[in-house]
Amino acid sequence: MDVFYEHSYRVDSRDMDLFGHCRPSAVLGLLQEAATQAAGELGLSGPQVRDRYNAFWMLARIRYELKRPLRWDELVTIKTWHRGGKAAVMYREFDISVGEEPVGQAVSAWVLAGLDSHKILHLDGVGEIGDTSGGSLCRGEVLRKLRLPQELGMAGERRLGYSDTDINGHVNNTRYADFLCDALELETLAKGRFVSRLQLCYLAECMAGETIRLLTGQDEEGFCVRGEGLDGSDRFDGILTLDKLSRGD
Repeated sequence: MDVFYEHSYRVDSRDMDLFGHCRPSAVLGLLQEAATQAAGELGLSGPQVRDRYNAFWMLARIRYELKRPLRWDELVTIKTWHRGGKAAVMYREFDISVGEEPVGQAVSAWVLAGLDSHKILHLDGVGEIGDTSGGSLCRGEVLRKLRLPQELGMAGERRLGYSDTDINGHVNNTRYADFLCDALELETLAKGRFVSRLQLCYLAECMAGETIRLLTGQDEEGFCVRGEGLDGSDRFDGILTLDKLSRGD
């Protein structure tokens, strides 16, 4: 049996950018909320895995694609399912639609980390996963490490603070999309275009009070951003693609 979770979310004014499109970080927010609700339905919400396994979920990689931008007041339906828990990584996939119109899809890779040790746990012993995968819905895409250009230019530094953090005390997954967009100066770069694809690899945790460097470049895949600590440690890599708007967008 194919097991999935489906819910609709209203895009509101807080999600909008200066072009009237749903910001990439807000798109990630919709996906994250759907994933959180789906995990709760399986008995694997954040509080549940903390209490039962002394662990917490960490998003390792995510990628989404959109055929067009999401707009203010649209009711976006997200259908999501996982592929089962093998080894240490659990993949979750998403379909994104507005009414009867399919507008995009996404895939994410999650790991379960020990609350005290932060070591990655194997999922074999997580009984709640069981026979609850998406079955025939699963597409099987694998998210590999991003290969950014060797030559990246310095785009500046960013201090991380209270407003960047989440319930686990580190920078919220969605905020990294804002870091990408700001580093690339999307307010200029995206005129007449929209973010049709975004992929993020989370390499190490970022915490409030830290300052990170942002480096940018471009290759055949799109516009690239790397975040690194002041000590040179890699924190995240990201790539986004811009497509031209069609009439009406």
